[in-house]
Amino acid sequence: MQVTLDIPDALAAQMTAAGKDPARAALEALLVEGYRQRLLFEGEIKRILGYGTRMQVHALLKEHNVPNNYDVEEFERDLETSRMLSEREVTAA
Repeated sequence: MQVTLDIPDALAAQMTAAGKDPARAALEALLVEGYRQRLLFEGEIKRILGYGTRMQVHALLKEHNVPNNYDVEEFERDLETSRMLSEREVTAA
C-alpha cells in the first residue's frame, strides 16, 4: 500500500537539513509507534526497513526512547524461525 502525506515545507526542510529523507522518517515513525503499541514486532520492522540485524532495530527504538517489548510470544516466534532455518541448512547440505 502506498500512502501520501502532506507535511509543511518547514518540517521537510528541517528533516532534509538533518540528513533525513522525510518519507523514510515518516515510515520509521509509523513502525516505531506500531511497535510501541505492540502491533508490530522487531522482525517485521527489520524486514520492512531492510535492516540486516536486529541491533539496527534496537538502535532505532532507542533513538525514539522506546524500550524493547521482547516477550514469550516473540521468543517463540524467534525459536520457530531458528528451527526452520536449521531445517533448511540440513536439507541444503
